[in-house]
Amino acid sequence: QVQLVESGGGLVQAGGSLRLSCSASGRTFSTLSMAWFHQAPGKEREFVALISWSGVSTYYADSVKGRFTISRDNAQNTVYLQMNSLKPEDTAVYFCAAASNVVAASSPATCDYWGQGTQVTVSS
Repeated sequence: QVQLVESGGGLVQAGGSLRLSCSASGRTFSTLSMAWFHQAPGKEREFVALISWSGVSTYYADSVKGRFTISRDNAQNTVYLQMNSLKPEDTAVYFCAAASNVVAASSPATCDYWGQGTQVTVSS
């Protein structure tokens, strides 16, 4: 079992930045691929970014490429999402997820573990 806890959400003006953190406990964090998803009101949960267990491979949704950066610290059992140049359309609840490999981490249907989510609101 893996427990995931997100933090770092909040209210920010358009063009601003936030850094989300996801702390993991339980099963060995360093063996898991990690991902961030977001879900806006009335919409489905969507993929944002993922990172392989080693941190070597990262993938991003087209909507966040060049603005968001995913990283991880296996010594601290933590994954981060640095969000820059935020837009009002980035407003959503952001969820951290864990999966056994990068393919599984790319879809909400195949992730094994989830955090409770953290709200990000970007004002125009």
